Amino acid sequence: MSSEMIGALGLGLLLVLMVLRVPVALCMLIVGVGGFSQVISWGAAVSMVKSVPVEVLSNYSFSAIPMFILMGVLAAHSGMAGKLFDSTRTLCGGWKGGLAIAAVGSCGMFSAISGSSLATASTMTRVALPEMERLGYNRGLATGALAAGGTLGIMIPPSIALLIYAILTEQSVGDMFIAGFVPGLMGLLFYALTVSIVVHVKPSLAVPGEPTSWGEKLASLAGLLPFFGVFLVIILGIYFGLFTPTEGASVGAFATLVYAVVKGLRGRELWTAIQETLGLSTVVFFMLVGADTLGYFISVSRISFSISDFIYGLSLSPMLVVLCILLLYFVLGMFMDSIAMLVITVPVVFPIIQTLGIDPIWFGIVTVLTVELGLITPPVGMNVFVIKAMAPHVRLGEIFRGVSPFIASDFVRLALLILFPALTTYLLTV
Repeated sequence: MSSEMIGALGLGLLLVLMVLRVPVALCMLIVGVGGFSQVISWGAAVSMVKSVPVEVLSNYSFSAIPMFILMGVLAAHSGMAGKLFDSTRTLCGGWKGGLAIAAVGSCGMFSAISGSSLATASTMTRVALPEMERLGYNRGLATGALAAGGTLGIMIPPSIALLIYAILTEQSVGDMFIAGFVPGLMGLLFYALTVSIVVHVKPSLAVPGEPTSWGEKLASLAGLLPFFGVFLVIILGIYFGLFTPTEGASVGAFATLVYAVVKGLRGRELWTAIQETLGLSTVVFFMLVGADTLGYFISVSRISFSISDFIYGLSLSPMLVVLCILLLYFVLGMFMDSIAMLVITVPVVFPIIQTLGIDPIWFGIVTVLTVELGLITPPVGMNVFVIKAMAPHVRLGEIFRGVSPFIASDFVRLALLILFPALTTYLLTV
């Protein structure tokens, strides 16, 4: 049996194991080790099992991941999220649908330091949903806005997804973060516009907020300062070369820790935040070990090169190839976790992108945005299920109906980024 055939069978087995609900990281390890042993030898596969975890866990670049996770966890436990929502609610006071817009804005700013969509969705649902329900907001609109707002965490830098893509493809982490800034800001603005359109078409879905004076609005900005402070320190430090993205993650985590301690986070609460960080980091690193193992198998099987040669032989335009890959990501996103999808597929599709001469930074941004769509699309929209877990009294169908206008908004944003690549790459040329 040829190595390419073994590679194809391995990828087929990977899909079968995931359908059977085997943990994604374990799926990649099983297929990677088993496939590598069939292409090379069992001795080589055993050596790989010994070396790959050491390579991943000793990789300096990966140390940014637990730091970004720690930032988000500390922000959630220290009360920063509650103050953030109070501030954005005051700023949007008096607007029709203002509370939903405030929830989206809070999600965008919280995600700017949490780096995680699921953490953003769960934290902001605890903070914002009870208030929206108390004021008579339609539950579909309220939960839909929170589910969509949570997806901003995968794009607005610093983003764990962008970090992982950069490391897997050997791109500059700083360039990926800077390139994600405009698309992330577009998502924030488009979601706010979507809320405005929805409540204009169906006024019964929302109620006007309590009007606030300009003095109150200015005073509320104090609640935004911790987020903007940490975000600007990280992004400007990376942009001006004051420190690397990995060092920036440590700086941001330290700044957030200082804020949390000043606000009274002590003892058991601090230890709980550390435990939560360690648990989430372990899951991510387990997937990275599995992805690295699978990547070795894909490399020796040469299946990615065979796929590249096949697509190249079809004489398709590079843009059509990209659209086909993004369609694949959209379909996979309906069933898989975003990080798992990236670590499984990027080693397969990236050689194709390199062969076609497509800008890897631009491709990474549109790929992550497409993956982001999968977080809110049925049947397995991870953010939707997170919100369902946080609000069990809201029916799943209500949440999916509420999030559908935001899915349409994301398609518009994706189309603009494909048609105008400069929206992604312009800041890199300044």
